[in-house]
Amino acid sequence: MNIMANTANVNAGLAPQPTTHHRGVPVWRHIGAKAAPATAGVEHAPVVVVGAGPVGLAMALDLGRRGHRVLVISKFDFIPGGSKAICFSKRSLDILDRLGVGQELLQKGVTWNVGKVFWGDREEPVYQFDMLPVKDQQYPGFINLQQYYVEDALLQALEKLPNVELRMGQQIEAVRNLPDHAELDVLAGEQRYQINTDWLIACDGSKSTVRNLMGLDFDGRVFEENFLIADIRMEQERPAERCFWFDPPFNPGQSALMHRQPDGVWRLDFQLGWGIDRQACVQPENVERYVRAMLGPDVQFTEEWYSIYTFQCRRMSRFVHGRVLFAGDSAHLVSPFGARGCNGGFADIDNLGWKLDLVLRGEAREALLESYNDEAITTADENILNSTRSTDFLTPKTTASKAFRDAVLELASTEAFARPFVNSGRLSTAIHYPQSSLNTPDAQEWNGGVAPGSPALDAPVNGAWLLPHLGGRFVLLANGWTQSVPADVELVDIAQWQGDLSLLKSRYALQSGSGYLIRPDHYVAARWQSPVSAAAVQASVARAKGVQQ
Repeated sequence: MNIMANTANVNAGLAPQPTTHHRGVPVWRHIGAKAAPATAGVEHAPVVVVGAGPVGLAMALDLGRRGHRVLVISKFDFIPGGSKAICFSKRSLDILDRLGVGQELLQKGVTWNVGKVFWGDREEPVYQFDMLPVKDQQYPGFINLQQYYVEDALLQALEKLPNVELRMGQQIEAVRNLPDHAELDVLAGEQRYQINTDWLIACDGSKSTVRNLMGLDFDGRVFEENFLIADIRMEQERPAERCFWFDPPFNPGQSALMHRQPDGVWRLDFQLGWGIDRQACVQPENVERYVRAMLGPDVQFTEEWYSIYTFQCRRMSRFVHGRVLFAGDSAHLVSPFGARGCNGGFADIDNLGWKLDLVLRGEAREALLESYNDEAITTADENILNSTRSTDFLTPKTTASKAFRDAVLELASTEAFARPFVNSGRLSTAIHYPQSSLNTPDAQEWNGGVAPGSPALDAPVNGAWLLPHLGGRFVLLANGWTQSVPADVELVDIAQWQGDLSLLKSRYALQSGSGYLIRPDHYVAARWQSPVSAAAVQASVARAKGVQQ
């Protein structure tokens, strides 16, 4: 695919503007449709990813960097513009760093760690929070960045991989899920062709074609509430903070949210209620009324994108269906407040990538993918739980629930115990898997450190950072390891490093002789307070690969 000719403006810091639309979807950058392959017969691809949003592209990049041939199919032949994900969490940035695009996105994005919550007409926040309570890590708690920049960076990274092919402007028309492969009927322009694939990964969004063709559905809850997204462009100096208002004078009885994005774009959210005229609410004159009420009657701005959304918290009952695997919005949906949608999708591909890699290489049985199903559902359920609680707090539907919310907000301004109950959209953080079948339980009690099933913590090491040293493979992170290690594990022994490592040692309780087995997705699989035999380490590796020992 040739997209490099379209990147000059982005690299120069200029934002291409969506000037055309495709069936109501703004086109941020046109790439072009791919013709059907010229070869006759049924084509074979080891992995097919359906969907070229950030989750699908990251999935393809992960597997492509591991050396697998991947075919990506997208119904769009362009990068969409418009109002989509903008908040990317530290955990997602760590994942994107492993995929080689984290620093590029960090430099382009707006960094923020602080969120403020306002109530009524009070000028001072009743509560504020820090999204990076553990300091001295490579990435911030969040960056704000338009989704099309993330997709563009991932596309450019994919272009460098000869083993990944992107076929845009093609539509999946049928899916047959068979015991040892999946078959696809694909429409490219007016031509139809067939693909069989060892593994089909559906990353094609909330209206997933793959899910619908397979007759699968979501379970969950749709909330009777509507919100207006107004992405506007204006030149105004404001701090890079997340500001949320309960019952503000400019939107009485409702709520509102403000985020800063790059290129002078700001995201404004306004709660509207349930019984609304959705088409009327996005008319410029009606949106302008909300914007000027929030920012002042004389504010100068231009429309970037206006839309209405409704809260949903739903998921599939399973994410693994034989040879078809689901990730991102095709598998689960949450409300936008909390930034759990795209970040949850990145967690999916981070969990799935190394497991499918081992299966494709014959180093693990297909049963390992059941742990993806279990752990990804754990992530989805926690995100849904937090999103549901956020929505119930944001939009109380009874007198009692509103009284509780207002009491919490009143107390939060002076009483520390009340502040954890303030819920303006609990923001996405890394999910822990303490009950995962892949964990080796601690043999001894630890005083601190990072428990099995938890994501590894970053720390400064000699002017750099720890997490990049862990790569995307099994690593034994140790402090003076005296035993041998299995061939499929890389030893990272900090006893061989120079400089001040006190913070790293403290975060992991890494006393002399201790060590951690880190999974390829940077989750802790096992830990030992003193060196153990290579056989013991290998047993934990086998367990993490889905083979109980």
